[in-house]
Amino acid sequence: MTTPFKRTFKHDYETLLQHLRLKGLQPKTIEAYSRGMRRIGLYFNHQVYDLSEQQLIDYFSTLLSTHSWSAVKLDLYGLKFFYQHVLHKPWVNIDLIKPPRAKRLPDIITIDETARLFRATHKLSYRVFYFTVYSLGLRLGEGLRLEVGDLDAPRQRVHIRDAKGNKDRFVPLPDVTLNLLRRFWSVHRNPVLLFPNRKGGLKGSRTATTPLDRGGVQTTMKKVVKACGIKKRFHSTICVTAMPPI
Repeated sequence: MTTPFKRTFKHDYETLLQHLRLKGLQPKTIEAYSRGMRRIGLYFNHQVYDLSEQQLIDYFSTLLSTHSWSAVKLDLYGLKFFYQHVLHKPWVNIDLIKPPRAKRLPDIITIDETARLFRATHKLSYRVFYFTVYSLGLRLGEGLRLEVGDLDAPRQRVHIRDAKGNKDRFVPLPDVTLNLLRRFWSVHRNPVLLFPNRKGGLKGSRTATTPLDRGGVQTTMKKVVKACGIKKRFHSTICVTAMPPI
């Protein structure tokens, strides 16, 4: 049964998505904020329009028992955005959340470990993608968004667009990566995307308009890491000491 609160929330949720896109936020941030609002809506039976401090304390305490500090912060930011840009209500900065400060250095994988990862990745598109992200030092989303026109072979650099903070940057393009990408492109020949999705097979990849699926890339990497017996943490970038041959 659809309640009046649920209908109102559904309408306001769509408005939230519009504002998130118009603010030029990254897709990952948009998904995090919207996911947080969906979760908050369900918790309060869609009655989210006049939440008290105690209600918020109860919600975030419950959330923290099952989720990370990162999820708690993102839900708070999503709710704050919802109040400011959808409800046009002043947000009272209630000092609820103070995650413990921790500075973690990324794990570094060795040359041997990276070589094992590449050999254990049997699908060509994933293997080339992992090597490209690895050799260029890219985040996952940056690698997925790479286009043919981003490669500047004469200057041996790659144009990374819409990076963190909505900033562009250039990164060096090693010869081994350029040659590998050229061979890989000759397989799929998509005129725009370097890593087109594989839903339609090889023939479909030539006309694909979307890149490889983020979830598929992440899931496959986790399986490969587990199969190789590597116990280190993997983030959106992989830190390495040197680059082995693929």
